[in-house]
Amino acid sequence: MLPLAAYADRMSVRPGETIEFKVSSMDDAPYTARLVRVISADANPAGPGLVEEAIEADFAGNYKGRFQPVHAGSHGIVEQSIDLGTRGSLSLVATIWPTRPGIGRRQGVLSVFDPAVRRGIALAIGEDGSVEAMLGATRIKTRVPLEERHWYRVFAVYDAATSTLTAGQVRLEGGRPVGAARTANTKLEAGAAGLPAAGMPWIIGALGGTPVKGHFNGKIERPVIAATAADAATVEKLSADPAATGVIASWDFSKEMSSIRFVDAGPGGHHGQLVNLPARAMTGSNWTGREMCFRHAPEQYGAIHFHEDDISDCGWASDFKWTVPAGTRSGAYAVRLVREGGEENVPFFVVPPKGKKSADLALLISTYTYTVYHNHARPEAGNATWLGTWKAQAKEWGAYPYNPGEHREYGLSTYNFHTDGSGICHASWLRPMLNVRVGYITYPDPAIRASGLRHYPADTHLIAWLEQQGIAYDIITDAELDAEGVELLKPYRAVTTASHPEYHTGAMLDALEAYRDGGGRFMYLGGNGFYWKVARHAEAPAAIEIRRGEGGIRAWAAEAGEYYNAFDGEYGGLWRRNGRPPQRLAGVGFTAQGNFVGSHYRQLPDARTSRAAWILDGIGTDELIGGFGLSGRGAAGFELDRADKRLGTPSHAVVLASSEGHEPEAPWVLVPEEQLTHITTWAGKPATELIRADLTFFETPNNGAVFSTGSITFCGSLLHNKGNNNVSRLIRNVLDRFLDPNAKFPMPDV
Repeated sequence: MLPLAAYADRMSVRPGETIEFKVSSMDDAPYTARLVRVISADANPAGPGLVEEAIEADFAGNYKGRFQPVHAGSHGIVEQSIDLGTRGSLSLVATIWPTRPGIGRRQGVLSVFDPAVRRGIALAIGEDGSVEAMLGATRIKTRVPLEERHWYRVFAVYDAATSTLTAGQVRLEGGRPVGAARTANTKLEAGAAGLPAAGMPWIIGALGGTPVKGHFNGKIERPVIAATAADAATVEKLSADPAATGVIASWDFSKEMSSIRFVDAGPGGHHGQLVNLPARAMTGSNWTGREMCFRHAPEQYGAIHFHEDDISDCGWASDFKWTVPAGTRSGAYAVRLVREGGEENVPFFVVPPKGKKSADLALLISTYTYTVYHNHARPEAGNATWLGTWKAQAKEWGAYPYNPGEHREYGLSTYNFHTDGSGICHASWLRPMLNVRVGYITYPDPAIRASGLRHYPADTHLIAWLEQQGIAYDIITDAELDAEGVELLKPYRAVTTASHPEYHTGAMLDALEAYRDGGGRFMYLGGNGFYWKVARHAEAPAAIEIRRGEGGIRAWAAEAGEYYNAFDGEYGGLWRRNGRPPQRLAGVGFTAQGNFVGSHYRQLPDARTSRAAWILDGIGTDELIGGFGLSGRGAAGFELDRADKRLGTPSHAVVLASSEGHEPEAPWVLVPEEQLTHITTWAGKPATELIRADLTFFETPNNGAVFSTGSITFCGSLLHNKGNNNVSRLIRNVLDRFLDPNAKFPMPDV
């Protein structure tokens, strides 16, 4: 538990709008809150260090601390006033695919149960991994452990006529039972004592209680509550037919799969709501493998995957809020929180009023990428030596002191796994984002004073450089781009990204392409951009979905048949697999990855005689570009993008320089979609030729133009030698021309 943890209800806000801040303290000790404008979030003393400007805000002051818990775990809830205790016999039936049976605690599958008073009925997986039926204080288990990642029909039955409680399970293949059901039963000496009462909620995927506990890990399909004492044959009828005799509720998860609502196909219409966004559009027990899209065969996608560690919204109360005053400068901001023994900061962005601008340049901040990566517990963080080095560097620099790998109570990123080994496919900013913090270090590198930054703090290298150069800019973010499209971009003469704009919706790519082709000047100053396709949830707008389908540098791989986004019904995975390679937008696309080490670019022989030679003004003919910097010690590093006309780089594009020095021992590898076999590549060239970043320029219709750097570490070189370097000169050349209203970029004859 952190001394202070906090988050905001949004990541960007306009003047006149209100942003709310939610804070949890380990006790009631007081803390102070203040507002700053962030210029540099890099604590490295070899660079500008942390640079902030104090901003007056009406919320600034002292607050009494209070603890706000995080209730992890997804489940479904149906708020009910029906008194099931008056129905006589009861059967609870479900089809499940357990992923963590036998973990030493109960996992509720379907329950109308209150553990605190031992009242109600529940179908659960017991501590030993077998099916358990619960009625009041009575328990009965099959004592035959379920195998993980296999389908079963499971049931709990109370027979009022015989006062008997039965638990049962049967293995399924192709959605049908295989062999006889395994059952166990017990006589209730006290009769039906403990039956559920009116007002008790019906819970799917957990046991119950306040807060809800006993969360299930795995898929659940077609849970049913019926007023009958089912035998094995009746269980099959209840599972197959929502109109079967005695059915009270029969939930069909194959309906409304993009919603947080789930549908009761039974006679009562007892619909419910999902909590903490379990994964929908999951293959069910009857999936044949013949159809990969849930929209085409919804009846085969009737499962929801629940996890004990799902968190979509911490649900904390707001401690203070800020209505942004009119005239507030667009920029990066943060709330600073300090108490005895701890600190916290919450970054956010002020964007211009809708339809207005205060500068000709817009800096597009990749808040969706921040969200997808947030709370990434890096594999190295499990190594005590690495973590010790990280902490030592953070302390020496006065950097952000907390690592997500040690504070998993706030949830992990989509680059991590759930406790059951499945990949995390949902992200939300409605929880503390420990690696989206002023001063956060991703990679410790104390010996050579490299910053080791990614994402938010790395992007402030560009902000600090713009401030140093006196270049006016507005900040806009992914949220506005996704919602408002090209209209957001049209007022700006030039739009630039920062270091790593990786995750995008289709609407965002549409907007950028329309801006570019409408005469906009676009700068891509990063690497591994426009790579993964994501979807936003219509009912939970802070939530983002990623399905890591076929291809790509992946932290995990989606299960077969689960490549389509539940949120929007579209095929997920790489934009390249969706027919929109990054080269099509920016001229370059992800080609190789290595350790967090950078190198330089070498000018190509015909660069000085090309149409784009002006970009190199003031740089020596034989001068290597960018063999220095705060990120990886070089402008071309970590993740590299190259030009490729087969993937959409325009035929008239000019490659001015390509990076080199990416040695195999680093190690450097091609991205999987570039590698065909161990000795052949998609491009038909040796792998060593494809491991490079290309400085690329091309003109677009209506006097527009694009300039791309193709490296994730590029912006870290801008501030080297206080901005007096050839990377800074090169970007200044591009910006000066792109911002010049009289500059002409005629399309060449091709």
